[in-house]
Amino acid sequence: MNVMESVQNRFSVRSYLQKSVEPERLQRLLEAARLAPSARNLQEWRFVVVTNEGTRERLMHAAQEQRFVGEAPVVIAACAEDVEHVMPCGQLSHPIDVAIALEHIALQAVDEGLGTCWIGAFDEAQVKEILGIPDEVRVVQLMTVGYPAVAPGPKTRKPLNEIVMYERWGK
Repeated sequence: MNVMESVQNRFSVRSYLQKSVEPERLQRLLEAARLAPSARNLQEWRFVVVTNEGTRERLMHAAQEQRFVGEAPVVIAACAEDVEHVMPCGQLSHPIDVAIALEHIALQAVDEGLGTCWIGAFDEAQVKEILGIPDEVRVVQLMTVGYPAVAPGPKTRKPLNEIVMYERWGK
C-alpha cells in the first residue's frame, strides 16, 4: 500500500473485533511513531501501551464512558515529557509533535490492516492516576488500536478550492 492509499483508507474506528494485535504489528506502529519528526528533534513523546482488559476498562471510564475505548485491544496514551518548548512561531511544540507521531501510528496501522481512533475526550488526571503518569508529564491524546469490525464509510471532506489558497490568503 502506498501513503495515499493509507490516507484514503484511514478512518476513525469505533468498533473493533475481539482479536489481539500481534506484538510485531504493534512494534511497527511504535517504530513509525519513533521515526516521526519533532521540533528541535526533542522527541518529547512517550507512549504508554495498554493491552490489559481491566486497565482498558478503567480508561473507558476516564474517556467519558466511550465503550469502544474499553473494547479496543490496545489503547495508547500519548504523552509529552517536555511541555515548555515554544517554537519561534509561538506555538508549543509538544501537542504538534505528539500529533505527528500519532498520525504516523494511524497511517502505519492502515498498512497493517488495523484501525485507530484519536481520543481527545478524556479526563487527564484520571488517565494519569490509572497509568501512573507523573504530574509533570502531559497526556496529549489517547488512541485506540485494533482490527476494525466495520468497513469505512464515505468521507465527507470540503473540496480543495474551499481550503487551499495560493500565494496569499483569500486567493
